Amino acid sequence: MAFIQNVPFFSIILSMISGIFSSALKRKAARSVTIVLSAVVLAMNIMLTVFMLQTGESYTYMMGHYPAPFGNEIRAGLLESVMASVFALILLMSLLGGLNKIDEQIQEQKQNLYFIMADLMLASLLALVYTNDLFTAYVFIEINTIAAAALIMSRQNGHCLAAATRYMIMNLLASGLLLMGITMLYGITGHLLMSNIRESVANLFATGEYHTSLTVVVVLITVALCIKSALFPFQEWLPDAYGYSTPSSAAMLSSLISKSYIFLLIKIFYRVIGMEVVVSTGMTNILFLFGIIGMILGSVSAIRERDIRRMVAFSSVAQIGYIYMGLGLGTREGVIAAIFHMIIHAAAKSMLFLSASGLIDVSGDIKQFRPLRGSGYRHKAAGAAFTVGALSMVGVPLFGGFLSKVYFASSALDFGGIRAVIVLAALAVSTLLNTMYFLHTVISIYRPATQEVPAYNAPSKLSSAALWVMAAVNVALGTLSVPLYQAIARGLDMFS
Repeated sequence: MAFIQNVPFFSIILSMISGIFSSALKRKAARSVTIVLSAVVLAMNIMLTVFMLQTGESYTYMMGHYPAPFGNEIRAGLLESVMASVFALILLMSLLGGLNKIDEQIQEQKQNLYFIMADLMLASLLALVYTNDLFTAYVFIEINTIAAAALIMSRQNGHCLAAATRYMIMNLLASGLLLMGITMLYGITGHLLMSNIRESVANLFATGEYHTSLTVVVVLITVALCIKSALFPFQEWLPDAYGYSTPSSAAMLSSLISKSYIFLLIKIFYRVIGMEVVVSTGMTNILFLFGIIGMILGSVSAIRERDIRRMVAFSSVAQIGYIYMGLGLGTREGVIAAIFHMIIHAAAKSMLFLSASGLIDVSGDIKQFRPLRGSGYRHKAAGAAFTVGALSMVGVPLFGGFLSKVYFASSALDFGGIRAVIVLAALAVSTLLNTMYFLHTVISIYRPATQEVPAYNAPSKLSSAALWVMAAVNVALGTLSVPLYQAIARGLDMFS
């Protein structure tokens, strides 16, 4: 085994060890450790991605060199390394872009805990991407849930505490359903290793045994991960969790946490149960339906908002709907489009939350649209970043969101029938709704101010630099998307 093939193991272990050591460090040292860790993990996974492109093959890594069921197993392929790189990059940029607000909004003695939770969240994200064992996935889902709740409530005001409580209630309900599904699957197959479960399920599906039980398993696991990723109608916890937490927390929650659960669901569909089994249960039809509804109602809710951060939060409901609509097609092209949109949305939404916070800072700390007038001039980096993110989410050509919609439309046309008509109509309506609230906001931040602007501090150079980098990444995703799309397609072929 080449040394670089240890990257998944090193990435997870380094993140966990950093969380442990950060608990004994002062806040500035813990902050430095977390930032350096994110950069190191990013560099390692980029190198692994290059290696995977060269070899074109996935591989497994036995933890402790003991085979399952006595040991744990990691599986790495091109799709996994790409997602791990994306997660590490966005976490790094989210922290750098929101450091000034962390210092301002979180009590000094609790900032150490904030960075510990960020380390553990990175460890859980990487574990969900790379693990080849269902029980390990469940354990790290719980770590992810605890870390996310801590990141929400770190601001220590009433809104954040209520949002964290609501988040925990919904996610613990989902965890219970997920554990029930995994337990039933273990009872049917006798395995927890994903590849072994896949073989057993394929045999059971071929013989027709346990068809009802397998259907129940698919329903339990899918509903659990839909709740955790905020698919309509399970999105009620999302606006407050994203809208009231610190900008870094909102950026990480919207871009990383929800995407890790969707990625795990795709992994379970392809590598645990089998896509043909999932399609036979009718679950893809349900995901398609609620994805379409989420696309429309999420945008309608965003239009009704007058708080810019809650507006951006509600738009996440719509974008999650896009992803589930692609999964609901149940085809290779639909899943590739969904994964592509996961990456586009992750990059854009983290930038939108950070830039919205910057615009609010130079507008008297008021989140409504009228006081935001002229803020694009007062904070040039935030204005440019918000504009780039908005144009991407609307689907303007040369931006990633436009290509996502093209890929969704193409995959629907390949599918054919009434479903293709529904997808095209939903894309058209959703794009119109996105235009109404995103471009209205862009116009607002560049309109002349109609009232005196309160005194404000100059934007942080570090946060401005992070926003410029994120804007450049988003533009690159739109203009240089073909290699990414091809990597996703190759990775999905390895994946399955």
